[in-house]
Amino acid sequence: MNSTTVRTTVSRALLCGASVFAAASVHAQEGPTSQVAAAQPGEIVVTATRRAESAKNVPVAVTAISGEKLAVLNSSGLDIRFLSSRTPSLQIESSFGRTQPRFYIRGLGNTDFDPNAQQPVSVVIDDVAVESAFLKAFPVFDLSNVEVLRGPQGTLFGRNTPAGVVKLDPQTPTDTFGGYVSGSWATYNTVNAEGAVGGPIGDGLSFRASGLLQRRDGWVTNDATNGFAPKHLEGYRDLAGRFQLAYTSGDFHARVDVHARDLDGEPRLFRAGLFEPGSNHFNTGFDKDHVSQDGISTQKETQWGTNLHLDYHFDGLGTLYSVTGYESAHVKSIGDIDGGNAYPFPTGNGNPIVAPPALNAGGFPDNTGDIVNPHEFSQELRFASDEFGGFRVQGGAYYFHQKLNYQELDFDTAGTQDGDVFHKDTNQNYGIFASGEYKATDKLTLRAGVRYSHDKKRDFVDGDTPGITGGLLLPLVTRAKGSDVTWDGSATYAMTRTVNLYARVATGYQGPAIQDRVTFGSVPNVAKKQTTISAEGGLKMESLDHKLHFDIDGYWWRTNNLQATQVGGATNSATLLNIDQAVGYGIEAQLDVRPLDHLDLTAGGSWNYTQIRDPGLAIGFCGAACTVLDPIVNGRAVIDGNPLPQAPRYVFNVTARYGVPLANGGEIYAYTDWAYRSRINYFLYDAAEFRGRSLTEGGLKIGYKAPQHWEVAAFARNITNQLRSISAIDFNNLTGMINEPRIIGGEFRVTF
Repeated sequence: MNSTTVRTTVSRALLCGASVFAAASVHAQEGPTSQVAAAQPGEIVVTATRRAESAKNVPVAVTAISGEKLAVLNSSGLDIRFLSSRTPSLQIESSFGRTQPRFYIRGLGNTDFDPNAQQPVSVVIDDVAVESAFLKAFPVFDLSNVEVLRGPQGTLFGRNTPAGVVKLDPQTPTDTFGGYVSGSWATYNTVNAEGAVGGPIGDGLSFRASGLLQRRDGWVTNDATNGFAPKHLEGYRDLAGRFQLAYTSGDFHARVDVHARDLDGEPRLFRAGLFEPGSNHFNTGFDKDHVSQDGISTQKETQWGTNLHLDYHFDGLGTLYSVTGYESAHVKSIGDIDGGNAYPFPTGNGNPIVAPPALNAGGFPDNTGDIVNPHEFSQELRFASDEFGGFRVQGGAYYFHQKLNYQELDFDTAGTQDGDVFHKDTNQNYGIFASGEYKATDKLTLRAGVRYSHDKKRDFVDGDTPGITGGLLLPLVTRAKGSDVTWDGSATYAMTRTVNLYARVATGYQGPAIQDRVTFGSVPNVAKKQTTISAEGGLKMESLDHKLHFDIDGYWWRTNNLQATQVGGATNSATLLNIDQAVGYGIEAQLDVRPLDHLDLTAGGSWNYTQIRDPGLAIGFCGAACTVLDPIVNGRAVIDGNPLPQAPRYVFNVTARYGVPLANGGEIYAYTDWAYRSRINYFLYDAAEFRGRSLTEGGLKIGYKAPQHWEVAAFARNITNQLRSISAIDFNNLTGMINEPRIIGGEFRVTF
């Protein structure tokens, strides 16, 4: 049996298990109690330093989401983007829909949609850092905790973490039998069903199996009568499963995790002429439920992975940890990039011929796609010592290897493929790291860490398409390598039993990047490594009864040689570049409090300022009739002084839960949550149409919990149905994408 057959068999087995849970279910509020973070009210425990510690004692700006809050936010079948604006300074967006999320922390991120684009925010799933954005899209279910670590984390976490880490920890097997099944049905036939079961097997063995089914009908009607686009768009069916087996014998622990996903849906829906010229408001005739598209539209992803966790405690010394991970995916995504079906030249067909930027009109038809196959292997060995006279140390080595094969497909106006450029890329990284902690006095704790990282990359490009840049001869090979030493130092001072002050200075590194596009004026090029230095300080407070938690911090960062991609809309070309310098600073705060019995409140927010500093840098801008607000010199926009893309100045979120206990031991409760982000720029340059308006999304859930461990509830997401553009495409017309509409539904859940 070859490796492909083995992967297929494993995937089908896992997905079959997932469907069994989904079919039996209807959604349960939460699984067993988190092993990482206790539910409110109680002590908040995080693993930001690779050890389980009280969040109050950790000198890092970190937010943890778990339990009921995590279940509510993810109740309407959304993918990982539901976390956007739910913690201070965090944004998540995608131009690929459910398959390629892009993360931004404190304004640092990367808007490039290319499959080999690097991201400065690391996503760590079950202690395995994944590099490809397609692997970061694994569905969120049966988690014990989500942690968002802000600022460089380059000492202890994987690789490429100059902006921060989003860490997702699954529920793991325990020695107590239990589980849950849960499910909801909502607007557009949205189904969100999941379940888990686990417990002891005997002789030190335990297991946990979990599964998820998410689906939605295509809720957008395609009014076009020409072309190849489906009649209904924005539908999907997403199926995922995870199986874990754990073994304990004395001081030795082992756990293996095998997981898989199968997605069948449509890519991100691009809406031609979405913006009114000279404005960031929607164009005349906009209707969220209708578009006119003529291009092929399909998206499928299969993904599977496995990881092995081993640890052994040496009595009186410490614990040796090993984490081995492998992730693989196959993604095929083809979309109508121009977003319309009417064009301003004689070969256009469909609607009456009009000039952009009218709704559904494009400069020319463009239907493209990708077939992407990332394969990633990583190995970490880490030793964490016991405490000796106030000292604790950690140290180890890390290795990462990625093989990324992908094809860029192009289609003519008849829907026939007329271009195929394929890439075979490799990416290797290794690191050596160490950190230490010293309790200098009863009140003062000092920490420091250092890491050496080395990257080596090779990109190979070949193929044939009418759009190959003139003068280029394929195949082409591009290489890059780089290394850096990153470090951090921090101090925590206990002012009182309930209040800590902390200060931290840290550096971050992202290895050199390669842009290997070879069409429409683009040529392969290399951006040198980027480096970040960051400083922050703050106060963390936790009451003795754990009913009040309050954190506030101020931060500053500077990134040299910031890697960014300019997309020249006028020529449909893309170039990787280094911006001389970017800076950011801000204030972040979060509050968790129980002021009254049965009333729980949380609030978080941030004020974030970012600025590009490169007086000599001018870039290409939109190819449509957009209104550029930057100075234009020699036909290019000067971007010095602009904020970074997808970096709102303000982010706020609040939740409130009130429960009414009943005489029978049950409870009636109401839970509401709201998130706000201020306006954003979509691109490096500033244009009136490409400034996303502020966005406020709220949710409400009202339910009954029975003493027999079942629950029924009604819920609404984006309850005000506020619609905003959240991203755009600038090469053809004023094309944009919108947020999720209002979803209303009901759910039922059982725990056992």
